[in-house]
Amino acid sequence: MKRTMIFLASLAMGWLSFASEAALHAQEPSTGEAVHIGSNRELFVDQYLIGSLDGTAQKLWPPRDEGPILFLDSPWEGELSIYMTVLHVGSKYQLYYRGKGSTCYAESEDGIHWTKPNLGLASWGENHNTNLLFGPEPELSHNFAPFYDTNPNCPPDQRYKALAGLGGLVAYVSPDGVHWKKLREEPIIRHPNYKLDSQNVAFWSESEGKYLCYLRGWDGYRTVIRIESDDFLHWGPEGGVFMTYGDTPREHIYINQTTPYFRAPQIYIAAAARFMEGKRVVTPEEAKACSVVPGEDSSCSDSVVMTTRGGGVYDRTFMEGLIRPGFDPGDWIARTNYPVRGIVQTGPDEMSLYVERFYNQPRARVHRYSWKLDRIASINAPYAGGEFRTKPMVFSGEDLFINANTSAPGTIQIEILDKSGQPIPGYELDKSPVLTGNWIEKKVRWAEDKSAASLAGQEVILRFVMKDADLYALRFGAEE
Repeated sequence: MKRTMIFLASLAMGWLSFASEAALHAQEPSTGEAVHIGSNRELFVDQYLIGSLDGTAQKLWPPRDEGPILFLDSPWEGELSIYMTVLHVGSKYQLYYRGKGSTCYAESEDGIHWTKPNLGLASWGENHNTNLLFGPEPELSHNFAPFYDTNPNCPPDQRYKALAGLGGLVAYVSPDGVHWKKLREEPIIRHPNYKLDSQNVAFWSESEGKYLCYLRGWDGYRTVIRIESDDFLHWGPEGGVFMTYGDTPREHIYINQTTPYFRAPQIYIAAAARFMEGKRVVTPEEAKACSVVPGEDSSCSDSVVMTTRGGGVYDRTFMEGLIRPGFDPGDWIARTNYPVRGIVQTGPDEMSLYVERFYNQPRARVHRYSWKLDRIASINAPYAGGEFRTKPMVFSGEDLFINANTSAPGTIQIEILDKSGQPIPGYELDKSPVLTGNWIEKKVRWAEDKSAASLAGQEVILRFVMKDADLYALRFGAEE
């Protein structure tokens, strides 16, 4: 009986904690300036569209480990292979990574099955059949970081660009991602603020109309600095903008991997490496059994997700680990579990993130992790139900599409309100279908097949009434 009473008391305290947390996050709909989303796809990975949460909460969805896709076991690769990038251009997937003072390359037709082609571009000793892009050039190959340039004015022979270097970042260009040359001899990025012994990532921003680079800085923590350029050669402001992280605890961000999300390029997703310096998890005996280089067992690391939409602030809605280290002691070594830069589509409804595993160990490898499209985070409603309201927004397009799923008894209904929070005739809750199912893109229409077209260009608020359901993304527009 006593045990039962303790259990019931504990359950009650847990419910009170949950209710307090829900109340803490609940807020009145924003009365500020409306958010203009046009026909953009919007994911619930940040606070951009969050008006109020009542009985609902934002939830992070870690991807599923699909196992190893590449073993870094060639003589020129090895246990220190790191600072990786994956690109998906046309029908080809391309993977770049550091080897032993060299830059290595792998490719795939589906992002799942990978090969190391014999490129014939660089030798390793007497071996001329390698997957090396460059030979042993430590300054170049330490952190070679390429991207595919989507700037409409980019010359075809410079579609691929890369930055690399320690004392300063040198620019490289390529027509195919395999045959590279320097854009110019001297570094294009150099400043005392920049601590470049890491992966420093650049891209063309479609939403901002300029090149951006997110690179390593130091302000008492390993941190990120943002700089920008109109032509990829001249960068500013001088010394860069040190990114801030809102009202969240500071942590060491070792590599940031900031990249436009391929289905919503206005959102820059940073699947970043979080470094816990001095936090030892494995014993010396466990580290020795993993053949870890001495000294590298005194810290540990994992991956987190941050976002930004421009400017000097990362949104850290989710402080929790995106991918936690596993059971193996080798997962708890410094600089392992570092995400590869880039999220790519690997199936009709699937996307993949790649992660370097077992750094500083002879069994170094790359794993693939998968999500369903756009399902990094959600607005989650429990079985008891709840609702979510967006900020006032202005959209363009005819129909509303949602990415969502429910349990068998779960439901989603959608009401459209005016900017003052009053239901708009024809879009009231009782005119909404009661949705149950699982969809990457579900077109929503109200009674009598009514679309949202008549509300395009107006300030509206979406109200989602949900039970045992998750809402991952939404957009307005036409069917794709």
